[in-house]
Amino acid sequence: MDLKVYLSGEIHTDWREQIIEGASGLSVSFSSPVTDHAASDDCGVAILGAEDSKFWHDHKGAKVNAIRTRHGIENADIVVVRFGTEYKQWNAAFDAGIASALGKSLIVLNPPEHGHALKEIHGAALAVAQEPKQVVEILRYVLTGQLPA
Repeated sequence: MDLKVYLSGEIHTDWREQIIEGASGLSVSFSSPVTDHAASDDCGVAILGAEDSKFWHDHKGAKVNAIRTRHGIENADIVVVRFGTEYKQWNAAFDAGIASALGKSLIVLNPPEHGHALKEIHGAALAVAQEPKQVVEILRYVLTGQLPA
C-alpha cells in the first residue's frame, strides 16, 4: 500500500521534516503548501500583476495558493494539519474543513494547550497527535500494522 500524505498548517518549525525523516523507508509520498512565507504571500501578484491595495494583494495570493492546496488535499489519502503555538493558523482550520468535507482521513497535530480551542476540529479528525513522531507511528501502523517498539 502506498500512502499520499498532505502536510498542512504551521510553517515556522521543522515538524514536516521530522515526519518525512521519521517515515523514511515507509511507502509514503508527501506534499505540502509552499512553505516560503514571502513566496506564498506574493504568488498572486508575482503571477497576475501588482495591486495597490494590500487586501487585493493578499486576496490574489490566497486564491492562487488555494489551487495548490485543493489539489494537494484532493489527491491525498491522509491530511495532517499542524496548529503551532505562535501564530493563528486560520488557513490550517480551512484545510482541515476541506479535508473533512472531502472525506479524507484527517490527523490534527497541535500542542496540548490548544485542545479546547480546537475541539470542533478535533471532532472531525480521526487522530489528534501532539508530536510529529506520533504522526509517523500512525503512518507506520496504517502501512504495516506494527505498534511502536
